[in-house]
Amino acid sequence: MKLHRLKKRLFTLVAIPFVLFISFIIADYSFPLPITETKPTQTILAQNGAPLWRFADSQGIWRYPVTLNDVPNYYLQALLTYEDRHFYQHFGVDLTALLRASYQNLANGKIISGGSTITMQVARIIDPHERSFWGKLKQLFRTLQLEWHYSKKEILTLYINRAPYGGTIEGIGAASWSYLGKPPSQLTYSEAALLAVLPQAPSRLRPDRYPDRAQQARDKVLDRLETYHVWSSDKLEQIRQEEVWAYPRQSPQLAPLLARRLSLHYPHQAIIHSTIDQPLQYTLEDLAINWKNQLLPKTSLAILVVDHTDMTVKAYVGSIDFNDNSRFGQVDMIQALRSPGSTLKPFLYALALNDGIIHSQSLLQDVPRMTTDYRPRNFDEGFNGPVSVSEALQRSLNLPAVQLMEIYGAKRFTSQLNSVGLMLSSSDNQPNISYILGGVSLKMDQLVSSYSAFARHGNVAPLRFTLDEPLIEKPLINEGSAWITRRILAMQNVPMLNQQIDNIVPLAWKTGTSYGYRDAWAIGINPRYLIGIWVGRPDGTPVVGQYGNLTAVPVLQQVNTILLNKERGQNRPLPTDPMPDSVTIADICWPTGQVLPPQDTNCHRQKRAWIINEQIPPTLELLNIAKHQYYQSGSITLWLNEQGLRVAADCRGAIAKSVALWPISLENWILTRERRQTLIPPIDLSCPPLGEEQLSPLLITGIVPNQVFRALPNQQDFSVAINSQGGRGKRWWFLDGDLLAETDYPTSIKLALSINDKGHHHLLLLDESGQVDRIYFQIQ
Repeated sequence: MKLHRLKKRLFTLVAIPFVLFISFIIADYSFPLPITETKPTQTILAQNGAPLWRFADSQGIWRYPVTLNDVPNYYLQALLTYEDRHFYQHFGVDLTALLRASYQNLANGKIISGGSTITMQVARIIDPHERSFWGKLKQLFRTLQLEWHYSKKEILTLYINRAPYGGTIEGIGAASWSYLGKPPSQLTYSEAALLAVLPQAPSRLRPDRYPDRAQQARDKVLDRLETYHVWSSDKLEQIRQEEVWAYPRQSPQLAPLLARRLSLHYPHQAIIHSTIDQPLQYTLEDLAINWKNQLLPKTSLAILVVDHTDMTVKAYVGSIDFNDNSRFGQVDMIQALRSPGSTLKPFLYALALNDGIIHSQSLLQDVPRMTTDYRPRNFDEGFNGPVSVSEALQRSLNLPAVQLMEIYGAKRFTSQLNSVGLMLSSSDNQPNISYILGGVSLKMDQLVSSYSAFARHGNVAPLRFTLDEPLIEKPLINEGSAWITRRILAMQNVPMLNQQIDNIVPLAWKTGTSYGYRDAWAIGINPRYLIGIWVGRPDGTPVVGQYGNLTAVPVLQQVNTILLNKERGQNRPLPTDPMPDSVTIADICWPTGQVLPPQDTNCHRQKRAWIINEQIPPTLELLNIAKHQYYQSGSITLWLNEQGLRVAADCRGAIAKSVALWPISLENWILTRERRQTLIPPIDLSCPPLGEEQLSPLLITGIVPNQVFRALPNQQDFSVAINSQGGRGKRWWFLDGDLLAETDYPTSIKLALSINDKGHHHLLLLDESGQVDRIYFQIQ
């Protein structure tokens, strides 16, 4: 009988643990730990590790995940000594601590200490329970689950990342940044002791609100460390002399639009380590807000700064003020589609240089154009006649750019930019000549990225927002074209003989203004950085009088000064950009664009040009003029007799002479001695050249230069009959830049004038061959 009872008891002793173990396994499978169910938070870091912005979970909680290697060892010493001295020895429940706490609480009639281990606290954090018997049983079950599934280091990592630190802050990482403005790896001994005890009563012990309470709690930790001889007495005494103090708690609030962009791009990454320069970001956000009072209502501002040596983004200001709804502060204008104005012009000139179509001083034509459907004007409504490539780009003249775009090809231009990531879009996505003047939409980040071609030897690299993103380059132009274009944009002229070229390029920039003054741009390249500036209204409404030079360039210059001061403060040498071997200097002559001896009569104007691979392309012609052989420019061969008159080649005594002709559309802008009437001698009628068309210069008749008009007494309006002489084909009449009429030769028109339009006026006539005549007059 006794043996039977003994067997029964032994069976019970074995069966109960076995049943409990099986029950635990079943319960563990049925009720898994809810750790993975917690929605992670996201923190966007600056390059130095400081939080820029944080995205809380659905309850508004912010965590900054850290590992045990990210916190000082003395913090872990303080934490375990105060909270759970036998953490590495027990199985989740410290029976000795529970008995001690129960005795102290009963003996004093109130709660003196708790017996919860680190593991039990983690169990309560991940799955909160009621203060009841069943709640404690649930906590015990979760505690055993944690010990079953996780190692001690993993459980401790969960604790330091989930411990409450007051309000919406969880974990030592978020607490260290919120209260102390530093990463936990930089905690002092005093701060480590404070953050070890703070989770016990985070709201009551907040150091920014209740520093005295926080200091008393910290000193209790120090007493415990002294009792168990964890830290030396001298160190503890020194720590006790330190007062507890903290900044008012703040959430990281820098680069909000960049943070949103990165969060969407890396949705499952808790910590996103960006390349942003935190002090620079703060400075430029402050600069943007300071511009609010200087800009009209509803106007925003965007600033993008990129280190072009490695293409890392250093500052990202997507709007003038994230919190200003009246200025659409939460709209990221760095990613918005906007018209680029003239900011695409450098790419056209660089591509034409790359293909040997032009050199830096090639002759272009800034003249009226009415012979095609597209009829743009310059920003200042005027015309400059003959201009060089450098002058046309530096002054952002529209008509020379259109001339070059016609020759290079809009589709080819668009495909070249698309191939390096600059996507141009329009309503019908059919590339046309208007693209070069802003008749297209693009994004600022892609535009700034593409400008890297001028700083990276012709290669374009996408922006890098994190160091994990690879640096990938795609070629756009050759090194020589990039170098020349950048020097032109930096307003640097070709040096004279024995003059040195500085290898450090000053700020090069290009402005842009979209149609209707909706967008003002300035894109800059300084020795180290690419700078993108945009000013305008996000809703697309115009701001009359707002344009790149007036609105965006002052911001660009401020940002450039800040960046150069930063480089000087760091004593960091500026990157250089020496002249490539492919670039040389040549003295070329207008109008042919070729090299001629200075004494050559066909060298009307000599220019000093940068050329690539010793190639010197001839002067370009307008496409519509190229169809008429007689009106083309370039060198022609004439046969002259002894009297200097033009004759046929087979006439007696005929001598060949080469004559360089200017483009005919420039006749009204060049010197009299350079015009065709002067350069081409008259014909000897006794032996005329056969089948040659006569050039008849275009003239305005019916009004003389500088004529003054006065109305008759009691007369407000009057008219003047005007006509034209010479020229070829259709002609177009302009009064003060506005199209007045289109006529066929020899139709005359009536010029209607009013005494109310007193002052100076100009009348311009353009014919189908490209010739122009202008007359200025006055109304008194």
